[in-house]
Amino acid sequence: MPASNRAASRSHPRTALRVAVLADSDTRWKWGALTARRLAKEPHLTGFLLRGRATPTARQLGEVGVRVERLSEVTCAQFLAEIEREKYDVVVLALVGGAVQAVLHGVRALWPEPADRPVLVTGYVGVVYEKLADGLLLRHGADLVLANSRYDAGRFRAVYEGVGADAGAVTETALPFLDGAAYEKAGAGAHTVVFAVQPSVPESRADRAYLLERAARHARLHPEREVLIKLRSRPGEHTTHLEEQPYQRLAERVPGGLPANCRLVYGNMGEVLDGTDLLVTVSSTAALESLHRGIPTAVLTDLGIREVLGNHHFLGSGCLASWDQLDAGLLPQGDAEWLADQGVIGAQGSVKGSADADADADADADADADAADSFAAARARLGELLDRPVLPAVAPYYTQVTAPGYLPGILARHHLAPDGTPLPGAVRESGGESRLRRRLRSHLREAARGAYRHGVQRVAPVIRRMGEL
Repeated sequence: MPASNRAASRSHPRTALRVAVLADSDTRWKWGALTARRLAKEPHLTGFLLRGRATPTARQLGEVGVRVERLSEVTCAQFLAEIEREKYDVVVLALVGGAVQAVLHGVRALWPEPADRPVLVTGYVGVVYEKLADGLLLRHGADLVLANSRYDAGRFRAVYEGVGADAGAVTETALPFLDGAAYEKAGAGAHTVVFAVQPSVPESRADRAYLLERAARHARLHPEREVLIKLRSRPGEHTTHLEEQPYQRLAERVPGGLPANCRLVYGNMGEVLDGTDLLVTVSSTAALESLHRGIPTAVLTDLGIREVLGNHHFLGSGCLASWDQLDAGLLPQGDAEWLADQGVIGAQGSVKGSADADADADADADADADAADSFAAARARLGELLDRPVLPAVAPYYTQVTAPGYLPGILARHHLAPDGTPLPGAVRESGGESRLRRRLRSHLREAARGAYRHGVQRVAPVIRRMGEL
């Protein structure tokens, strides 16, 4: 769309912004697509999946529940060719930091001078508890770097300002999937307990087996409760993080087996939360979804409160608890001040400290208004950028001057040269290929992914155990 026509087209009520979302896993696709729909009213949304080890399967995409008319699998170079050809208004990069950096340098190579290019948006899919500086600096250069809370926005700006980089792109929002019906307590106690597992936290087989056995023990101690082990993926599938020790296989080794009122479940997290009375996790973003609804939420301390687990992020939340405490009947409630600081200001359930029913109702109404407006600043910033006839060239912090020993390797992993241009052969046009050849290529990619996942989940653990002998 020519620059002179962009502002006029947006003022037309029936013209939607053209938005491309590039994601590299199921959860990042969910974040990216929902973010796009929060930033623009009824956007013309096109989805792309970055080809790699975590490319989601059709089942995973269906479970996420966010659908678009077009969803294609691409390489980084192919995506750059797409956005140069199609002239999108907005590009949402729902990717790991290194992939974001690669796209940013690729865009800079396409438009090295001020030009009519798409607005680039990126951010984090959930709780940011590790690799803060590394992940943020890899995202620097985007026009909007979304922070999921006031707390995160302050941390993000401090990192950029600490290295002398422009922090103007940091924009406070909230997680786009904080929604759903408010929790309504059904009698005394908890009837449905959901243990939301994570692919890589904790990492060791012994720790994961311990947590699973404690969930089974909780079910035995409370036969009146249903304990659901909410899984992220099936064996052989990958998510944002590697899962070397799937709970499905660990469940086969639980002493005595899982009791009748304890079972493994899949499904959309929002739908699972609809029937949840107590959410239990180590440090999953599902805790924030649960707290937003006002559901009692426990962040486990059994394995300690440690940075490697990510549960240190919940210090002050009022949710830290052990399985022993949950066995004894504890139903943790989130601290209102901590929730507000973490961007969970839309919590729809009861909030600690309310003076009476009227005050509770007023607080809920204010919270709902805040939640609905959590992307207002981002929309305003996006509108300002779109109104400009041209945008400046992308200027990431990492360059050949600031990170000559780091940046080239990141770009090379995505088949880009140090200047951001595609390496020879990186862009393969498939239009001239026969349907049979494209199908064969797809099958080969799936076979390669399957071999890789088998190696991660079956072979690697055996080799590690042999090394410990």
